[in-house]
Amino acid sequence: MKTNVLKISFASLLLTVAAICPSKSETQAAAIPEIIGSENAVLTDAPNVPPPITRTYATKVIVNLEVKEVTRRLADGVDYTFWTFGGSVPGKFIRIREGDEVEFHLANAPDSKMPHNIDLHAVSGPGGGAAASFVAPGHESQFTFTALNPGLYVYHCATAPVGMHIANGMYGLILVEPANGLPKVDKEFYIVQGEFYTAGKFGDPGLQPFDLDKAVDERPAYVVFNGAVGSLTDSNALTARVGEKIRFFVGNGGPNLVSSFHVIGNIFDTVYDEGGTTPIHNVQTTLIPAGGAAMVEFTPKVPGTYTFLDHSILRAFNKGCIGQLKVTGDANGAIFSGRQSDTIFTEPETNSVPAVKVEPVAAKPAKNSQSVPANATPAVAAQMESGRQVYQQICFVCHQPNGLGVPNQIPPLAGSDFLAHEKVELIRTLIQGRSGEIVVNGKKFSGIMVPQADLTDEQIANVLTFVRNNWNNSGDAVTADEVRAARAGAKPVAAANSFE
Repeated sequence: MKTNVLKISFASLLLTVAAICPSKSETQAAAIPEIIGSENAVLTDAPNVPPPITRTYATKVIVNLEVKEVTRRLADGVDYTFWTFGGSVPGKFIRIREGDEVEFHLANAPDSKMPHNIDLHAVSGPGGGAAASFVAPGHESQFTFTALNPGLYVYHCATAPVGMHIANGMYGLILVEPANGLPKVDKEFYIVQGEFYTAGKFGDPGLQPFDLDKAVDERPAYVVFNGAVGSLTDSNALTARVGEKIRFFVGNGGPNLVSSFHVIGNIFDTVYDEGGTTPIHNVQTTLIPAGGAAMVEFTPKVPGTYTFLDHSILRAFNKGCIGQLKVTGDANGAIFSGRQSDTIFTEPETNSVPAVKVEPVAAKPAKNSQSVPANATPAVAAQMESGRQVYQQICFVCHQPNGLGVPNQIPPLAGSDFLAHEKVELIRTLIQGRSGEIVVNGKKFSGIMVPQADLTDEQIANVLTFVRNNWNNSGDAVTADEVRAARAGAKPVAAANSFE
């Protein structure tokens, strides 16, 4: 009798546990919500983002994406044949909601040379949909998945050789919004970092082919945001106003390097690390792995131009991984004063030089900005156009797009008496770099100019011709032969030189 009671009790316990803990299949079924209706996905090109999802239910979302192989600008004077999702790098931004059923159509343009597919990191299934989406030129594939996990995810091509397809620009972001949505912000932007492995060095002109050896060795010639040098600077800069809450959806297409994403002069109020849903706060720089993403939020407190970059800093200033956010609005001296004084430094023990206050002077716009003189010969005009491209790829970061430099820190090129000096001195300065004190237009500057010895003779000649004939400067052209001669006999520039 006792044994029977125990058997009955154990059976009852099993029934109770079964009632409390449903089977795995029942749990999975319960996690998939009812699908109500259908809609076509809104897809956008970077840096634009589709509007937030306001519906409170899961639906069937139809995504139509076309693979295109296109030749476009990588940098000024430099073209590249990109393989793309939708005709641009990064590919289209896809925005769906947790629980949505996604009917995904991938077409491959008839003029494509290669088959392609798509691996979406938001997919729970083999290959992220890669095998199900494999598509030859002129064909279209289709598969369906349910968006189970909220977060910001990378997608990319996974056709062999996978690294080559990704390195040619085949990546983008898909956002699976949480069922209850993301916190409201004022502006959202779409930014993806990627590397390009060209046969030529950074800035080498013409159509550049992919270099597999450089890709395997992880030696990119370019590291850029949104597929090109300057895609988010100067006239392409992002814009906002003081006090607006900004959200960047940031991805890293790779294929190799980890990104150290940073906005100079702003602290991230919130970071959704690695594209997940758990926020962390008060972050200066966030790591984004290759094939990963992050959502960062911040609120500019004062106006100005804010630079964002990969803080592996030489990638920013030497390979193109730099962007700008231009913020307008009212200044707030309690938060940031700007320069308040500039005095001559005096050694405390000697006290021999009195402190002299130098009031900052507002920079005036330079005339003849980035234009070719009307009387220039066709050959010089072509030189100046090529020089302008070199300037916008490399020099503008320090000397600014308008050639005004940075007051009291980086000497101006606009209206610069230094540019009137001997051409050999200018050439050697560019090749060798320089450090120490220099006087330009009667003002002293002390700093370091990075050597640009990797530039070709033609690039150095062209950029010097450009700056010597812009922004109220006037000088004869510099030739490649003059650069070669100066390079052959180049000597280090003196550590401290005053040209008055």
